[in-house]
Amino acid sequence: MLYTVIKAVHIIFMVSYFAGLFYLVRLFVYYKDTDVFEDEKKKILREQYLFMTRRLWNIITVPAGVIMLVSGLTLILLNFGLMKTPWFHLKLTFLVGLGLYHYWSWKQVLKMKMLDGATFPTANIKLRQANEIATFILFLVVFTVILKSMVLEYWWQLLAGFVGLVMAIMLTVKLVNRNTKKING
Repeated sequence: MLYTVIKAVHIIFMVSYFAGLFYLVRLFVYYKDTDVFEDEKKKILREQYLFMTRRLWNIITVPAGVIMLVSGLTLILLNFGLMKTPWFHLKLTFLVGLGLYHYWSWKQVLKMKMLDGATFPTANIKLRQANEIATFILFLVVFTVILKSMVLEYWWQLLAGFVGLVMAIMLTVKLVNRNTKKING
């Protein structure tokens, strides 16, 4: 029973953590979008986006990430046999990627705090594409956990499907960005 309760906590905070990451990078994009606004409007919006970013990072994303991590480590301690399964090693590899993405996000939060109204240095399209990285990691982790041993058996079909998904999402982001530029002039 304890293991199942901790697994439920892990899943709940995983969802909260990813929701925080998804919205966080959108806030970076919205901040960058203010580059073209009049100074007064730009200042007001940037202050609001910075406020929202700080609150999201400090109150939702990081605490949810910590609880997700602690509950995940607890699950490993309660079932150390997981460490002997290849699919779990694959999941851990993807989680290293998530850790790197978390670090990048944290650096962007710090950069945004130091801008003091200045232009976000990262290109808008790069921010929009970076917004999808968390989505890709989520796909990889969830499919690995759900399919477990089948991941190794059908790895090439899954890899091909994942690459197709990545390409479709990136193409969609580029098309949406292009249409947004046309609409906004």
